[in-house]
Amino acid sequence: MSVAELLAAPQLELMPTRDAADRFEGLPEGATVTVTCAPRRGLAPTLDLVERLAARGFRAVPHLAARQVRDAAELAETLGRLDRAGVREAFVVAGDAVVPAGEFPDGPALLRAMDRLGHSLTRIGVPGYPEGHPSVPDDALWAALREKQRFAHYVVTQMCFDAAALRGFVAEARRRGIALPVLVGLPGAVDAGTLLRLGVRIGVGDSLRFALGHRGVAGTLLRPGRYRPDTLLGELDSGEFAGLHLFTFNQVEPTLRWLAEARRRAAA
Repeated sequence: MSVAELLAAPQLELMPTRDAADRFEGLPEGATVTVTCAPRRGLAPTLDLVERLAARGFRAVPHLAARQVRDAAELAETLGRLDRAGVREAFVVAGDAVVPAGEFPDGPALLRAMDRLGHSLTRIGVPGYPEGHPSVPDDALWAALREKQRFAHYVVTQMCFDAAALRGFVAEARRRGIALPVLVGLPGAVDAGTLLRLGVRIGVGDSLRFALGHRGVAGTLLRPGRYRPDTLLGELDSGEFAGLHLFTFNQVEPTLRWLAEARRRAAA
């Protein structure tokens, strides 16, 4: 895809905070909106927000965190709830809970259970880790992704500031026989302080160190204001990626303003 094509219809990620419903008033009609799962609050807030988004005509995509699901009965109830809401896509992750709530310790376990139960989902996404995972060895990550490939339709990369790491992830996936389309995950127009704080918390410290070593990006991250992914997007060979996923951290309006500006520049 060209940069213009990547910008045309990105996925926008929301967090299911108590005021999240106020954040999607300005979303484009029919936009794809993914909703994360908070480990301390469980799946309920995610499903509630997804139902509201779906009812408004958005393409709503819940994060189903394996470690938040107790058992097959709860999984069946969740899948039924999504079916009744007309939701046909989900993003399956292990989740950040330190101790699993039940019998699903990771993404592959949940995907296998979903397959056994049957469901009405027509698209399933899974995460990819261009810079690895702080608590999972690289070989285990790749083995899990190979197993997920049987059930999944695409990969979204974890937030990353290093274009070389993103390109390298796609190349290594292809070398290992993983053919899933890869959507590149980038932060939207997000408050720089929020991005630094949350980036370290979710395990992208190496990427932040890379970013802080580059004068232009470091200047943006270390001064008050908003980070914008223009430079990083421009460094990507967009032909390697099948789409764009924007982590908004619920800063939707500035992200949409940036998106409109970026589209105008790409079209010029």
